[in-house]
Formats: sequence, structure tokens, C-alpha cells
Amino acid sequence: MFEPVIGIEVHAQLKTESKLFCSCSTRFDASPNSNTCPICLGLPGALPVLNKKALEYGIKTGLAFNCRIAEFSGFDRKNYFYPDLSKNYQITQDAFPIGINGHIDVMSDGAMRRVRIKRAHLEEDAGKSVHEGGAITGAAFSLEDYNRAGVPLLEIVSEPDIRSPKEAYEYLLMLRRTLLYLGVSDCKMEEGSLRCDVNISIRPEGSDKFGTQVELKNLNSFRAVERSLEYEVRRQSQLVADGGEVIRETRHWDESSQVTVSMRRKERAEDYRYFPEPDLPQLSIKRAWVDEIKATLPELPWARRMRFIRDYELPEYDASLLTDTQELADYFEAAVREYGQAKTVSNWVMGELSRLMNATGIGIERVKVSPGDLAAMLKMMDKGTISGKIAKTVFEEMFTEGKSPETIVKEKGLVQIADEDELRRIVDRVIEENQEVADQVRAGKDRAIGFLVGQVMKMTKGRANPKMVNELLRQGLAD
Repeated sequence: MFEPVIGIEVHAQLKTESKLFCSCSTRFDASPNSNTCPICLGLPGALPVLNKKALEYGIKTGLAFNCRIAEFSGFDRKNYFYPDLSKNYQITQDAFPIGINGHIDVMSDGAMRRVRIKRAHLEEDAGKSVHEGGAITGAAFSLEDYNRAGVPLLEIVSEPDIRSPKEAYEYLLMLRRTLLYLGVSDCKMEEGSLRCDVNISIRPEGSDKFGTQVELKNLNSFRAVERSLEYEVRRQSQLVADGGEVIRETRHWDESSQVTVSMRRKERAEDYRYFPEPDLPQLSIKRAWVDEIKATLPELPWARRMRFIRDYELPEYDASLLTDTQELADYFEAAVREYGQAKTVSNWVMGELSRLMNATGIGIERVKVSPGDLAAMLKMMDKGTISGKIAKTVFEEMFTEGKSPETIVKEKGLVQIADEDELRRIVDRVIEENQEVADQVRAGKDRAIGFLVGQVMKMTKGRANPKMVNELLRQGLAD
């Protein structure tokens, strides 16, 4: 049996208004090659100037991932020749990254795993190649858009600590959540603001030696990462089992056929001929500034998840989903403060609220139901004003119209019927009209009572108090 050894390089576009070394806009939807200047195109005589906000975001992220922040940092030139790199070099941090020796804790298959972060460093993005036909493999030609050239990236490089495709998926989820909580990146993979390359090798279980590394590219979703790794584990394992050798190469994930395809032999670090960037001075990062940035860190997703489990006594599954975004976690806590019962709020947020959000395609920030109105509706259920079934109807109306639960219940006449005499008359009528089913219940077929309950609810349009209906039916059937 073979064990996969996986490391991941994530490139997160930092949410600054201007590029890393010039004042050009970072806007995504601009027309091709409109957000460019001599600096980001690397024209002769143009000199770069570092974006301070990008540096701040880099330090902030490094702190969130438990990295040691360097007192001195600097930039290097990474030399390679590719059409989307108009300068034929990329300004990056090779020798002196901002942060080193961090870690991310992830939950995988019910167990906590720590994935070490080797380094986090700033670099400028390259342009974008637009391939005729939509894919690099088989394209007749490519066009280049340099709007993205020079956009600030933070590259986060893990150690090869990940041991399964599922673990890789969970690692990426936690990393993305953290970046969103920090507000340093919008993490929109569909726009290219979060991209990742994966390195994978295999080795016999129990071995401490590394196998030959293969790099995977064109991974446009976290599920694509998981699926490509599953395929590559199978491919490499079968290759070695058949007596073949894995070669060091870069492979392209083909989403349509769900396979990886060889692109080129994998470069080594020496192939890039790194040397210090001559047009940028070294950075001296003052400890006082780092401490100021550290003081602005929010409660991060892992810590918030653990607090939800501890303080609200929620299952790990609930806590994970509720802390997926800071906005959703804030919504949940605001509703709990108004209502008090965390598990009930969790059930409604993960159930009806999530269902309606998915159906309409809107995020929590655009939901019309305030946490206070959700709490008010739950209190109406507790008081017996509305039933659980009616509550779902009320909630859907709240979601669509933004009205309070009290207004909807009043306008639509949805107050629960809890008058015993009125319900007894309806129950007696249902028993009389369904003697065959009533006799089955009397004969010991207790499940048949559900039909009678349903008839009462149908007759009252769902407004009858279910508990009272059950009690009155049993009394009526016993007479």
C-alpha cells in the first residue's frame, strides 16, 4: 500500500485597490490591457514602489497562520520566459519571506491535524492567457491580458504534511475561511483571486522517504483539488506497482475527462536564477507595527468553531458550518442572544435559512430576515401562537418580503388554534368520517393515528395545535 505525501501552494490575491508596485487598479472586470502602465509591464526606466497596504495584509495573514514575522525582508527576481510575463521576470520574495514556520489546524475524519506552513511571501501576479477554445491543451492560439500583471499576491506554502485528498480539501477550506475572516482577500476562485498548485508524491506506508514529486495545475475549485489528487494517487500507485517510475513533471487537470495530462517537465529552483531585486530596498519591519497589526486580528474560524462547541454545546458539524463565514457566525450569535436556545437557532439557520439562500443564490449579508425576527418567530412557536408547520410558511414569507413574523401571522390569519372545544368538534368529525382508520387504531395499529392527525391538520389548514390534536384524538378513540 502507498501513502500520498501532499503539499499545497496557495496564491491569494490581496484585496488592495492598486497593484503591488504601481498605482494601476486591481479591478477584475476592466477591459483587456486597460489597467496597465510602464511599471507593471516592466518597460525600461520604470521603477517599482511597494504598496504598504499589501505588506500590512501579508503580515496580518502571517500572524493569523501562526508564522514568525521577519524583522527584515526583501524582494528577488524570479526569471522565466512565458507569454503572460511581459517582463520575463517576476518580483517575488525568495530569500526573505515575510512569514515562516506557521501552521493551520484542520479537522479531517473526526481528528485534528496540524499542517505546517513553510512560508508566506508577497509577489506580483502575472498576466492572464486567454486560450482559444477555453483550454491550453489543443488551443490554436492564445491572447494575453496584462491587467492582472502586478496585482499583489500572497503565496502560502505548506510543508508536505497532508496525507489524503480529503485532508487537502479541509486544509483549503480552513485557509480560505481564515483569509475571508481577515478581510485580506475575496477568495473568488472563479475570478482567479484564489488559486492553488498541488504537489504530490507517493511512498510505501511507514516509509519516511519522499517519492518523486508531481505538480498539478488548472485546479479551479477545492473539489477539483480533491478529485485530481484522488486520480493522481491511483495513477502513481498503479504505475509503481507495474514496475514503472514516476517522473518529475507538471500535469494539467482536465475537468471534463477527470484525468491529469502531462504538460512539461517540472522546473527546479535553480532554473529560475533568483537574484535580489535591484530596484527595491530591503524592508525593515518594526516590531511595534507588527504588534499594532496583531491587535486588529478578529476571532479566527478555528477558534470560533471550538468556542461554539464549548459555549453553545453544538455538534462539531453545526459549529463547522456556522463558522464558514464571519457574517453567518455573527448572524447565528445575534439570534442566540435574542432567543437563548443555540441548537434551535442552529437548526433553523442550517435548515430553512440555508435552503432558501441556496434556492435564491443570495448570501447571508442580503438576507431580509433579521436575527431578531428569527428569534421572535421562534418565541411565537414556544408560546403556541403558531405551529412548527406554520412557522415554515411564515419564515418563507419573512425571507421573501422582509416582514416581521407578527405582521405575517396577523395578515394571513395564521394564529394556531388551541381552543379545546373548537378542536374537539373537529376531532370528533374526523373520527366519524374515518371509522375504518379509527377502528385500526383501537385494534392496536397505533401508527394509523398519523392519518387522523393529518386530516385534522388539513381541515384546519395546518393551524391546529399538534399536541392537543393527538391528545384529543386518543380521548375520542377511547370513548
